[in-house]
Amino acid sequence: MLPLPRLHAIKWLTLLAAMAAFCTPLAYAASQPDADQKGPVFLNEPINRIDFSNSTGAEIECKASGNPMPEIIWIRSDGTAVGDVPGLRQISSDGKLVFPPFRAEDYRQEVHAQVYACLARNQFGTIISRDVHVRAVVPQSHTVNVMDEAVLRGNSAILKCHIPSFVADFISVASWVEDEEREIFTTNDGIGHFDSDGKYLVLPSGELHIREVGPEDGYKSYQCRTKHRLTGETRLSATKGRLVITEPLGSVPPKILDINDKFLLMQVKLGHSFSMQCPCQGFPVPIVRWYKFIEGTTRKQAVILNERVKQVSGTLIIKDAVVEDSGKYLCVVNNSVGGESVETVLTVTAPLSAKIDPPTQTVDFGRPAVFTCQYSGNPIKTISWIKDGKSIGHSDQVLRIESVKKEDKGMYQCFVRNDQESAEASAELKLGGRFDPPVIRQAFQEETMEPGPSVFLKCVAGGNPTPEISWELDGKKIANIDRYQVGQYVTVNGDVVSYLNITSVHANDGGLYKCIAKSKVGVAEHSAKLNVYGLPYIRQMEKKAIVAGETLIVTCPVAGYPIDSIVWERDNRALPINRKQKVFPNGTLIIENVERNSDQATYTCVAKNVEGYSARGSLEVQVMVPPSIMPFSFGDEPINNGENAGVQCMIQKGDTPITIKWTLNSRPIINGEEGITILKLSPKTSVLNIAAVEQYHRGLFKCIAENKAGSSFYASELNVNVPPRWILEPTDKAFAQGSDAKVECKADGFPKPQVTWKKAVGDSPGEYKDLKKNDNIRVEEGTLHIDNIQKTNEGYYLCEAINGIGSGLSAVIMISVQAPPEFTEKLRNQTARRGEPAVLQCEAKGEKPIGILWNMNNVRLDPKNDNRYTIREEILSTGVMSSLSIKRTERSDSALFTCLATNAFGSDDASINMIIQEVPEMPYALKVLDKSGRSVQLSWAQPYDGNSPLIRYIIEFKRSRASWDEVDRVMVPGHTTEAQVQKLSPATTYNIRIVAENAIGTSQSSEAVTIITAEEAPSGKPQNIKVEPVNQTTLRVTWKPPARSEWNGEILGYYVGYKLSNTNSSYVFETVNFLTEEGKEHSLELNNLRVYTQYSVVIQAFNKIGAGPLSDEEKQFTAEGTPSQPPSDTACTTLTSQTIRVSWVSPPLESANGVIKTYKVVYAPSDEWYDDTKRHYKKTASSDTVLHGLKKFTNYTMQVLATTAGGDGVRSAPIHCQTEPDVPEAPTDVKALVKGQAAILVSWRPPAQPNGIIQQYTVYSKVEGAEGEPKSQKIPHYQMSYEATELEKNKPYEFWVTASTNIGEGQPSKSIVAMPSDQVPAKIASFDDTFTATFKEDAKMPCLAVGAPQPEITWKIKGVEFTGNDRMRVLPDGSLLIKSVNRQDAGEYSCHAENSIAKDSITHKLIVLAPPQSPQVSLSATTTDSLTVKLKPHEGDTAPLHGYTLHYKPEFGEWETAEVSVDAQKYTIENLLCGSRYQVYATGFNNIGAGEASDILNTRTKGYKPKLPEKQRFIEVSSNSVSLHFKAWKDGGCPMSHFVVENKKRDQTEWNQISNNVKPDNNYVVLDLEPATWYNLRITAHNSAGFTVAEYDFATLTVTGGTVAPLDDGHGTGNLNTRIRLPAWMPEWLDLNFMVPLIATVIVVAVGILVVCVALSRRRADDLRGGQKDVYYDVVYNQTMGPGATLDKRRPDLRDELGYIAPPNRKLPPVPGSNYNTCDRIKRARGIRSNHSTWDPRRTNLYEELKTPPVPLHGNHYGPEDVQCHYRHPGMEDEICPYATFHLLGFREEMDPTKAMNFQTFPHQNGHAPGPGHAGTMGPPGHPGHVHSRSGSQSMPRANRYARKNSQGGQSSIYTPAPEYDDPANCAEEDQYRRYTRVNSQGGSLYSGPGPEYDDPANCAPEEDQYGSQYGGPYGTPYDHYGSRGSMGRRSVGSARNPGNGSPEPPPPPPRNHDMSNSSFNDSKESNEISEAECDRDHGPRGNYGAVKRSPLQKDQRTTEEMRKLIESRRPLNEAGPKQLQQQSGAGFTAYDTMAV
Repeated sequence: MLPLPRLHAIKWLTLLAAMAAFCTPLAYAASQPDADQKGPVFLNEPINRIDFSNSTGAEIECKASGNPMPEIIWIRSDGTAVGDVPGLRQISSDGKLVFPPFRAEDYRQEVHAQVYACLARNQFGTIISRDVHVRAVVPQSHTVNVMDEAVLRGNSAILKCHIPSFVADFISVASWVEDEEREIFTTNDGIGHFDSDGKYLVLPSGELHIREVGPEDGYKSYQCRTKHRLTGETRLSATKGRLVITEPLGSVPPKILDINDKFLLMQVKLGHSFSMQCPCQGFPVPIVRWYKFIEGTTRKQAVILNERVKQVSGTLIIKDAVVEDSGKYLCVVNNSVGGESVETVLTVTAPLSAKIDPPTQTVDFGRPAVFTCQYSGNPIKTISWIKDGKSIGHSDQVLRIESVKKEDKGMYQCFVRNDQESAEASAELKLGGRFDPPVIRQAFQEETMEPGPSVFLKCVAGGNPTPEISWELDGKKIANIDRYQVGQYVTVNGDVVSYLNITSVHANDGGLYKCIAKSKVGVAEHSAKLNVYGLPYIRQMEKKAIVAGETLIVTCPVAGYPIDSIVWERDNRALPINRKQKVFPNGTLIIENVERNSDQATYTCVAKNVEGYSARGSLEVQVMVPPSIMPFSFGDEPINNGENAGVQCMIQKGDTPITIKWTLNSRPIINGEEGITILKLSPKTSVLNIAAVEQYHRGLFKCIAENKAGSSFYASELNVNVPPRWILEPTDKAFAQGSDAKVECKADGFPKPQVTWKKAVGDSPGEYKDLKKNDNIRVEEGTLHIDNIQKTNEGYYLCEAINGIGSGLSAVIMISVQAPPEFTEKLRNQTARRGEPAVLQCEAKGEKPIGILWNMNNVRLDPKNDNRYTIREEILSTGVMSSLSIKRTERSDSALFTCLATNAFGSDDASINMIIQEVPEMPYALKVLDKSGRSVQLSWAQPYDGNSPLIRYIIEFKRSRASWDEVDRVMVPGHTTEAQVQKLSPATTYNIRIVAENAIGTSQSSEAVTIITAEEAPSGKPQNIKVEPVNQTTLRVTWKPPARSEWNGEILGYYVGYKLSNTNSSYVFETVNFLTEEGKEHSLELNNLRVYTQYSVVIQAFNKIGAGPLSDEEKQFTAEGTPSQPPSDTACTTLTSQTIRVSWVSPPLESANGVIKTYKVVYAPSDEWYDDTKRHYKKTASSDTVLHGLKKFTNYTMQVLATTAGGDGVRSAPIHCQTEPDVPEAPTDVKALVKGQAAILVSWRPPAQPNGIIQQYTVYSKVEGAEGEPKSQKIPHYQMSYEATELEKNKPYEFWVTASTNIGEGQPSKSIVAMPSDQVPAKIASFDDTFTATFKEDAKMPCLAVGAPQPEITWKIKGVEFTGNDRMRVLPDGSLLIKSVNRQDAGEYSCHAENSIAKDSITHKLIVLAPPQSPQVSLSATTTDSLTVKLKPHEGDTAPLHGYTLHYKPEFGEWETAEVSVDAQKYTIENLLCGSRYQVYATGFNNIGAGEASDILNTRTKGYKPKLPEKQRFIEVSSNSVSLHFKAWKDGGCPMSHFVVENKKRDQTEWNQISNNVKPDNNYVVLDLEPATWYNLRITAHNSAGFTVAEYDFATLTVTGGTVAPLDDGHGTGNLNTRIRLPAWMPEWLDLNFMVPLIATVIVVAVGILVVCVALSRRRADDLRGGQKDVYYDVVYNQTMGPGATLDKRRPDLRDELGYIAPPNRKLPPVPGSNYNTCDRIKRARGIRSNHSTWDPRRTNLYEELKTPPVPLHGNHYGPEDVQCHYRHPGMEDEICPYATFHLLGFREEMDPTKAMNFQTFPHQNGHAPGPGHAGTMGPPGHPGHVHSRSGSQSMPRANRYARKNSQGGQSSIYTPAPEYDDPANCAEEDQYRRYTRVNSQGGSLYSGPGPEYDDPANCAPEEDQYGSQYGGPYGTPYDHYGSRGSMGRRSVGSARNPGNGSPEPPPPPPRNHDMSNSSFNDSKESNEISEAECDRDHGPRGNYGAVKRSPLQKDQRTTEEMRKLIESRRPLNEAGPKQLQQQSGAGFTAYDTMAV
């Protein structure tokens, strides 16, 4: 065995020998190149990505060619080889990488998600394919979702299909589904298009773009449908997305919804379509603009939109992406309140490809080799080079090998990569033919010898070039010295033979000899040992210098043989002493990673032999440190030209001296040159500075540091932004027409400039536009190519070079095209007017000079021959312009002129056809053939055309009132003579004329014709329609007319249709007349609708032709009402003693009248139910509830009601439930009374809360203090005392009591102690108590007494000793019994018991429950539709009042009632008729029943009859119609109900009724009138307070719109009065219209003075008799109280039956004879005459009804019925006869002056009549008593209103109130009076209201206003009595307010000039004929008051004589007699006792 060191030495030698042996054949092979042999090249390279499903598997093919055929190996990305994995991966024999199908659970990431590469190799090299990303896809459960997106209304929305990231690469969006019905697909072209309605767009990336989002889009849902790329599976998204539409609250600046969206990165594949989104929203909807930054700059330019690039809302869509689309984009979003921007960096990824040029090259040794990697694609992240599969660390595009060596031969590859893919290209470098590295062909072998002989060592080497051979011994070169000789020669075949001779070998010559063959193309060497026997010897070793970090390899130079061991030492320590040192047996020392500090030292080599001899040799090792440079940089951003730049090269470490050098692009930099300064700051620091950077400084700056140990460098690239500079600046060029033009334009700069060409717009430079790319124009690398250039290409061109640095370069050049002359227009016509000058011009374009000649009709034109012609030439930039001028044209100048142009390149000609023309004459015979509402057909005759064809006719038309400057025109071709003018407006007057036009000009206008187009139905819809709910049953519809242009005539009105929404029923239409006020809104209230119901409303306008289109349907709900039905099936269930469950069923839906929100349960104990304050309420939303906290064993009453927004609904019928019983409370009180020596009487009071039915009482007793159980005794429940017997005397006993129900025994009472005794004092066992007795029932009050002796019992009632009577008596047990209790029995009752020992007493209180007495009712306030009354209980009522029942009725209506709670001090009766009289009374009720009624309150609601408008505002007259503006009427406070319209011609007597139901608030048009005719118009306005009649005169206009002359020859107004024409010679003041009123006034004034005098004298007489001055009598008529009844004149409630009483000195309004109140007549005609007749003063048989027994006649005959005074009375000779009718002239008041006014006096109330029972009546005899009152209030003096009429006997009452209008506005002093008259009578209770008196609140107003409102406006209303009942007159204030005055102060008379013409009511029948339906419909009763029938009670049926005596007996107190009354009243003509009939 060899020792270990020797074995190590042998190993190393073997390794070195093997290396040499390997190199030798390799070098030999390389020297024999073969053209057929080549390295590997890929034929089929695998693609970058392989995705496959686990169910399908995949095969990846890789094929390569080469010679020899290369081997295919699959490797991983780290270079390790890939092997088979059973079942998952295998490599087939043909080199395929196979992935078979596998199960999902067998998935392995290191196999199925790996980066592979294919390696191909043969002996010439190795190549590796691009990276192959393999990814197996296993089906994974996933869901696709669409999320809700919030979007502002009006913005665009983008819905995204959210696909999980782990499957996103395989799944794409195929389509979108809207509402599960409609499918929206992606498009084939990739750019997307909107669907049919322009709403949706599927973006290329799969998002759904929704444009202009509105509220309706919020109701839709969206799903996306996806498709799996590998499996083909499609599925819908699991969720549906919706748009959450947000209504902006004001302006919203644009906002980015997600801050992450502000900066976006996108990658798109080349050729794919994509979209860039701008996710901003705002309001108003913002405007989006897209910009793209110029690469490398901060400048941006707008994105140009075209067919490939589109913008949809804010989204930019680009089709077929190109690499040039890459860059940074900016989306700018702005609206009026702000802005926002979004940056998107786009990278268009083009497939990577690479190619090395050249693919194969053969290079000779030492020569350079260059490989260029040409690549394409985007982006390129890295470039790398590898050789034979190993990286060479080069990353530039160009690989340059400066000097090719042998080892450079092989396969080179260039790889380009980005994040997604990679590409490679390969090339082969072969060695050229001269390239033959040295080869050792023959060499010496190892030899062992003895010292002494010579040694010959030989080496033979070959190569090309011929190598040189050198020799070394142990690494030291051998020179020819001493014993060593080296020689060599070259053989014939070119080999070199070298030898080494050693003479006389010594032992020291032993060692390792090496021959080295070296040439410039390589080195070959051979070494072998020469062993010489001898002692060990170590040759001297030279100092060894090594660079730090390298590995030191030293072999000890040992001689001698044999050598046993060789060791190395350092500092006497044998090596190795650390891990870096290795020592081999052959003497080799290796130190790795040498460092100066640890490894620089002296090492000693020691060689020993077996004999122990040794030799030592030292080696000094010096470690040198090479320089290391600290990195430096010029910065990341380029430096602009002219800026300063500098870097510092600092040596971090290294041995000095160090040389620092700088290079720029591998060229040495000399300090100071090219503006570069180099400054050496220290031996290790050098600074390079460039003061002003220029373009030539751009490049790689390298700092090179060098010392003995080596050199290093660091480089930094300086990028200089260099503005463009011309390399080749273009210049002006000229090209021959038709040639191919080429203009070069090249520029340099950094970044590289972009060169573009543009062409000037027009013929001069300034504005340029991009060149359109077409077939013959293109730009290639800055060079402009124009193929087949034409003259059109001539012009200025701009070449522009821009790189973003500076403003760029631009050069403008002119490209001219040399062309022969050319006329752009070869032939043209030219016209001229005859006699005017003309110029003919020919412009020839082409190269100058150009000559032009003129021909006329092919004959040369010479201006010298005719001086009318002149030829001029003008040189233009584009050619020559030749002008031929003709001074004045003649007909002969109509010829063909030709101009001929010639230049050096050719000739051309052009012709001008000269035509002499004139303007045409005007058209004539213009006629109208036909016309309609919108068109007219015209014809005319064609005029002379002026030698020029008529081009057209111009029809001019205008509205008649417009000027001819405002015409519309219709163009008609010149070949026709008929035309239709359309688009006219209907019902419009037009003027039309026509003009002819030819090429010269237009003719004069023809004569105009005037036409009026026909009317048409309106074409427009009413506008601004609004439907709003007024209340629960009313909708108010408002609208405005259609646009004026759409009326098509005059709109007469509107049809308003309405119906229930969502039904198929037809509309119900109402007609509304048109309002003429401009811009006025029309309105209509639709009444009587259903509550809370949706109605659809449409409106259409109409004129006399017909109705226009219906408006769009407007829908609206009426207001919510209250439920009209209560909840049903109400039921209650007792749960416990304190809880009850109540349940119910909702009211029917149709009766809910709204949305039921809650239910209310009203509950209270049944005995407290009447008291609202004790009722409890519980709200709940469910249909049942549980009531808690109730009283035990109590009967509860419950009601349930439903509540909507409109309020509470109807309550259900009360239900009752009783809570469960419980144990009772303790007895309230206990007494123990001594009854004897062994007995005690125990008494007690029941428990306050028995909580059930008491079954028994238990009395407990025991001896006080004794122990043990007490004794008990059960007592029946009805017994309240117990006598304990068998007690021990003088021993105290304790007693207590309990009560028991069926539930159990209750609590014990308090204990009481008593002791039996012989002495028994008088004591009362009963307790003080309160007893309640019912009216008319018996009552018993106990008084149980004990005592011995027996006590005496006495009773006191209210403190008075009681003595028995029939109704009250004391019972044997001491109780007091009261029979038939009445109210007076209520009070305190005390019982006294007394014996000789003591006395005792108790006091009971008796409460009598009786029906309430009559409450007090007073008026609090009034409005037009409500009355507010105050309610007070009767002062004497002691029983608790539960509430009131309020009774009220209108004058002619039925009684209605309202329940009022007891605590309501006021109650408002609502929804009453406006201006109507009402009667009101109240009754109270309690648990006993209803009580007595209050007095009747007579009152009225506010409001008056309609008031007259001014004629000018009311009437608008046209030629055949009159428009009535009913808005001008004032309603007097009560809404108008309708109008009656009548008219007649002025000379006719019969009135024509136009309509009797014209709605208010509208216009009404009376049609079909004759032009220029006088008419009378009568309008009757109705409201609930009455009606007003007005008459008007008017004259229709003439056909042309003129007015008719007035009838009074210009002296009158022509308005309302008919003036009597007088002869011209009579003075005007004699006109009867003036004289008659004047004379009448004088007479009236005289009579008035006389009346005043008489009245004053009689008043004095009254005073002498002591009569009361302040008492006046009211005159009453038509009141019968039954046969024999008398009339009480003091009754104030009878006054208003007198009808209208005119005020004093007041013009009396006329009373029509036959049309006073049509409704009364119709109603009376129904025949109800039996016992309720009415008196109608208007009937012709008036006086027949009023006839009385005949008496001697007196007086004159008046009126048609010859009414006469039938009787006389003493003292009344000078008074007016009753029933007399008078004619008063002068009181014209709407009357014809030829007619008189009738007045009728009243009958005397105290007159004697032969027949009983008829005195003072105006009704026919024999009729039972009846009361009737007529419309109209009166002004009568007030009598004593408060007289009380008592009757004898009877316990019931007739409540006969004295109804009087008690208004709170009355003067204060009236409140002190009582206003009710009570009449007690026998028998039942009846309420009657004979004509009430009304005290209007206006009576307290100033006197000037007391009558103004009665007549309306400044003149008053002359027809107040006409169907009115509200305010036909008012009492004089003075008559009541000032009772002390001698006479009332009359109100002032109305103005005298208030005249109304045609006021005779007897002239017409028509106006009185009001339909019965109308009477029934009218809300306010007309005419008669309700007649109240009285029962014919015997007590009040007094004879006339009895009544007269009764009156006489009271006269001294209350009257001054009828005569005096009449005298006071003004001789019968005053307002106090006259009535207008």
